[in-house]
Amino acid sequence: MLSQFQTIGSALFTQGLATSCSGNLSVRLGDHLLITRRGSMLGSIKEGDLVETYIDHNDQATPWASRELAVHRSIYKNTSTLAVVHAHPSYAVALSFVEKEIIPCDPEGKLVLPKVPILGIDQEVKVGCFIEEIAEALKQVKLVMVRGHGSFAAGQLLEEAYYYTSVLEHSCRLCYMLKVLGVKV
Repeated sequence: MLSQFQTIGSALFTQGLATSCSGNLSVRLGDHLLITRRGSMLGSIKEGDLVETYIDHNDQATPWASRELAVHRSIYKNTSTLAVVHAHPSYAVALSFVEKEIIPCDPEGKLVLPKVPILGIDQEVKVGCFIEEIAEALKQVKLVMVRGHGSFAAGQLLEEAYYYTSVLEHSCRLCYMLKVLGVKV
């Protein structure tokens, strides 16, 4: 399990989808979840950077878990998701400030993520907000954006949730470039 977290964490960091201490990863393990530790560096995850805690209640490990633990718990309680990737992809975050939803303009993006909802439009966004709204949205789509904050991708494996995150950022980069070039998308 550690090697899966290391592979995905490193990919998120090297691809610019998360900064040194931003973003978090988790997997469901029955009535538990394994989540990255608060403040861990995704680019160099070590065994001590993973925290196992309950999905439905706190225990002695809970204080060490990511600040987004409540969002991950809600996703696992309300969907059939087995893995979650929360990232801060720059182009997607930038577009979330000016769009109501993200509609990819490239073939892969259209196929994989035909429409990405953006939560928190015209609202102040803080870490841990929109907990229920994120879980509810992930019943219908594979990935959701929180305005100005980042993406939450749900999958059956960490690799799948990472894939959705990388497709989102690629699509957003293309949409951004087209907007800069004056092409209507």
